[in-house]
This record gives sequence, C-alpha cells and structure tokens, in this order.
Amino acid sequence: MATERLSMRNVREILRHKLLLGRSNRDTAASVRVSNSTVSDTAGRARALGLDWATIAELGEDALEEKLYGPRTFKRVGRPEPDPAYLHVELRRVGVTLQLLHLEYLEQHPNGLRYTAFCGHYKLWLGRQQPTMRQVHRAGEKLFVDYSGKKPHIVNGTTGEITEVELFVAVLGASNYTYVEATRTQTIADWIGSHVRAFEDIGGVPGGIVPDQLKSGVTLACRYEPQIQRTYEEMACHYGTTVLPARPKSPRDKSKVEGGVLIAQRWILAKIRNQTFFSLDALNERIAELVAELNDRRMRLYGASRRELLARFDKPALRPLPSARFVTSDWKTARINIDYHVEYDHHFYSVPCTLLRESVDVRATAMTVELYLRGERIASHVRSSHRGHHTTTASHMPKSHQAHAEWTPSRILSWAATVGPETAKLAEAILASRPHPEQGYRSCLGILRLSKKYGSERLEIACGRAMAVGARSYRHVESILKLGLDRLAPEGVAGAPRPAHENIRGRGYYH
Repeated sequence: MATERLSMRNVREILRHKLLLGRSNRDTAASVRVSNSTVSDTAGRARALGLDWATIAELGEDALEEKLYGPRTFKRVGRPEPDPAYLHVELRRVGVTLQLLHLEYLEQHPNGLRYTAFCGHYKLWLGRQQPTMRQVHRAGEKLFVDYSGKKPHIVNGTTGEITEVELFVAVLGASNYTYVEATRTQTIADWIGSHVRAFEDIGGVPGGIVPDQLKSGVTLACRYEPQIQRTYEEMACHYGTTVLPARPKSPRDKSKVEGGVLIAQRWILAKIRNQTFFSLDALNERIAELVAELNDRRMRLYGASRRELLARFDKPALRPLPSARFVTSDWKTARINIDYHVEYDHHFYSVPCTLLRESVDVRATAMTVELYLRGERIASHVRSSHRGHHTTTASHMPKSHQAHAEWTPSRILSWAATVGPETAKLAEAILASRPHPEQGYRSCLGILRLSKKYGSERLEIACGRAMAVGARSYRHVESILKLGLDRLAPEGVAGAPRPAHENIRGRGYYH
C-alpha cells in the first residue's frame, strides 16, 4: 500500500498531525506532502490498534513499523521459511534463478511463502551479510587473480642472501576454490605461467579472468577501455576465455581475490613465517600443502569445502583445457632494415626482401622467432643466441644475392680446377690471403669469368705468371691478359733472358 513506501519519519509526522494536533486529512497531506488516502490509511491503522500519540512518541522507528505493519521477516504462521544460505549457494549454479528455487520450494511446501515474500526473505538475509557476499557469482564464470602485497622469501644457502619472491593468488568466483604459488617476478613470463598452472590445477578454463590493471596484464590502464597486454590476450584466445580487468582503484570489482589474498597471507605466509626455504621449488611445495588444506577445510557459511563446491558447481561449467599447453611468447614491433633483416635480442632474422622499411610484429618464444605483417605471418626462424649474427632464409634474398650466396670456397676451388691447376692454386691463394674467405669470392669469380673473354688456356697461363710474381688479385690477372704477357715465351718469366726491344739498353750500355 502507499503507506508501506513511506519512511517512518513521514509516518510519525502524519500521526502527530492527526492524533496530537487534530488537523484534517487535507491539511496533513499538504504539510507532509503525501496523498489524502495515505493520511487516512495511516491514521486508520493507528486507531484500529488503539494507539494514541503518547504511546507512539515512546516507540522507536522499528517498533512503530512492527506495530503498524507487522514484522519484516516475512514469517507466516504455519509457513516454513526457506534456508537463505542454501538459496545463495544454489544461485551460483548455471541457469538457476530465484523463480526456479521458489517452484522447488513449493513442491516441498505447497502452503509456503508466495514468490514476493520468498524473494523478500532471501534479499533481507542477503542484505545483512558482509559486503563481499553481495555479488552473485555464477559457476565457472570468473577466475579472479592478483599478487599479494606481502611477499615470502627464499634464502641462498651459500651466501645467506634473502630474496623476496611474488605470491600469485587465483580464486574461482562460485566455489571460492583457491590456487596459490610463488614466482620470482611479476614479468609476463611468470604472470602467464601462473595462469597456465592455475587452469591445470582447477582442471578447466573459466569464462573470464578478472585481474588488476598491473603492467604484466594491461599495457594501458583505463577505467573504461583498458588495453590488454598482447601475450596475455593471446593466452586468453588459446584457452577460449576473455580478460576482464577490474577498474582502477575499485577493489570490489575483484573482491573475491582480495579476500583470497588476505586468506593466503593468514593461512600461508603466517604459517611459514618461521620456516626457511632455500629454493623456489621447496617454497612452492610447502605452499601447495597448505593450499590443499585450505581447499579441503569446511566453510561454515556454505556447509561445504572449497573443493566440494568446485566439484559441485564450477567443474561442470568450466571449459575443457586445450590439447596443447600455451607457450609464452614475447611481442615487439620492429622495422625491416635495408638488408631485409629484423633485429630481436641482438640477433638478425630475415624477411622477404620485397618488404623493406615495413613495420612488423615480432613474436618470440624460447625456441622460435616469428614475424607478422598486418596479422599475417611472413617468416619463421629457429631462435638463435649468437649476438650480432644473421639467420637468413635463401628465398628471402634478391636473385642476385641468392646467386652470390650459393658460392662457397669449395665450389669456387672446384670451378677453378676445371680451368687448370695454376688457376686453382691462384684461387686458393686468394682465399687464404683474406681475413675471411668470403672477401675473396669476388676476386675469384672475376678471374674465372675472364675465361669467357680470353679462353681457359690463356687464363691458365696468366694465373701461372701471376703466381710466379706473387700477384693475388683480379686486376693483376686481367692486366696480364690485356697486355698479352701470357703470350710471351717462357723466358719472359722472371729470371729468364729478356726479349730484344728498342727501349731496352742492355747490360753493355753501362760499360
């Protein structure tokens, strides 16, 4: 009725005007700013109960409300009330509603509360619980994740140095099932690795992940459109889930894990405060023991343990794990250099030479380096740790570079041997005289191509003369052939009698 929607202050004011001051309904309605019917109904209730102003003035608001309208507990004589804690737990199941639970309640108690009273009974109970319970979490819907501000530590057994490590906490919304582990850092590799191990411990994948807006998960913090870190987003796609970052400075968005972190600090960190761990594995082994005890412990509110609720609610609703485990990767943007290579971690990897100056996305795992252009993979290489070196795929090179790359010292020497032994000796000497054999490729190739112009026979003689005078370059051999020195008689070789010539005076000239 209309009076039921009034505040008790207005009800008391209506009764003061009517019972104490004796004012009319119209004047009272105008003063309190309610309708005439509301004034009439409120005053009628008080008179029917035999209440005068002196009695009303001594009653508090709750007592007055109960006198006029009855108790707020929706209790009815002969009508059993539903268990609100049971309703709260059942609402976590997928597809379960208050309407369905009311129908099931009526099957057991046909004369029970009607739907409005049924819902009011549950909501009244819910409003009296602690604020962290006011969110209704559906089975398998969300996994809340965060790091603990308080950290455990490990000790170096040799030096005694103490190193603080991170404590990762994940809590399922419906069952409160908790996963905790220690990692060395909050870097993306440790962050993703913790998620993967949490999924495997739970035995499935939730519909969404709710993290804080930390740098490992969010590259651009924003209340409305946060930008998810590339690897984190890739992991979510691999497992068929989504990332739903909590709003900045809004702990209630992830109240489950806030409570989980507090429990982890009290249940785990407090228990191991006097224990010493010399490795991360030893620390995690002890943490796993304590978390198992936590998940097996019976919760008073729900009348069941976290592990039991996981099997009852979350497990049937979780998505199955994919056949392959997610491999953590690192993403960066790079520009293709003029030599059609991209630098990553001080090593250079090739891409098709037609893409010079383009910006590409580099995805690196522990084993591979992949390069993407506008979402399409254009190259893939085995990851190398050789700083300053190049990994090149032949098909990425221009045709001219491919032809040059096909040459090796052994191939050059084999081709030189087809011309003659002197040519082979000269080629071998040129390659040996350079700091790196590749620096002599051009000289050797140029010498070998002289056979097309001068013939193999003349080239063989020219190479012999070059070897005799200690020449080790293409220019010397070309000069011998141009000047026709290869056609001179063998005595033209150093140490033999020189040929007669008008410009040569001879030894007797100086006598």
